[in-house]
Amino acid sequence: MTAPRRDGEPLLRFEDVGRGYGDGPHAVRALGPVRFDVRSGELVAVMGPSGSGKTTLLSLAGALERPTEGRVLLRGRDLATLSAPARAALRRRDIGYVFQDLNLLPGLTALENVSLPLELDGVRLAAAREEARAALDAVGLASLAARFPDDLSGGERQRVAIARAFVGPRELLLADEPTGNLDSVTGERVLRHLRAACDGGRTAILVTHDPSHAGWADRVLFLRDGVLVDEAASGAGCLVRVEDGP
Repeated sequence: MTAPRRDGEPLLRFEDVGRGYGDGPHAVRALGPVRFDVRSGELVAVMGPSGSGKTTLLSLAGALERPTEGRVLLRGRDLATLSAPARAALRRRDIGYVFQDLNLLPGLTALENVSLPLELDGVRLAAAREEARAALDAVGLASLAARFPDDLSGGERQRVAIARAFVGPRELLLADEPTGNLDSVTGERVLRHLRAACDGGRTAILVTHDPSHAGWADRVLFLRDGVLVDEAASGAGCLVRVEDGP
């Protein structure tokens, strides 16, 4: 495994970030304050019980929400200061997502779903479709490129969403339980792909409940009740790295 680069400024920085909802006696703190950095080339896993703030953390990292305190910096830019069009452009060009609910467009084929972010960003149709087909091939779905989401199994839809997150030059990948609907063999293939992307220079945050999946990461952050309670290097304690197999 190629060691992540740790020189210079981090790609992503959380500076005492908190996120709350509501006011007064009904206020709920979903996250924070938390402080951590993610360097270019790192794969960082986030673990914790349900309701610990893992999905909120991803939403803040991807500029889908603004913190109620602290700052989230991507390449030194405070995401909260960006305009709505600038945040939308950032999400198209620089950040790939795998959501728990997938967010595939039912009226588009698998190929069209994957190529859409590139097309919206001005990539020519033929080039966008070529990249999309390569991304589908990487997750084993090139033969199903013309199918619509309703004609795919849950696991196949999950892989389309993963291909969409990987397409293009995006440098930060955010994955919320990306192998949740996949069998063990396909899930391992996805994790290998994610690991290879980071070894090639991309950066990823993986939310998972499975210690063997977290074992593919360089570091693991542990959340409880919205607070970062521990951090471990991959392979520490109960974390077991799944070795390459046939």
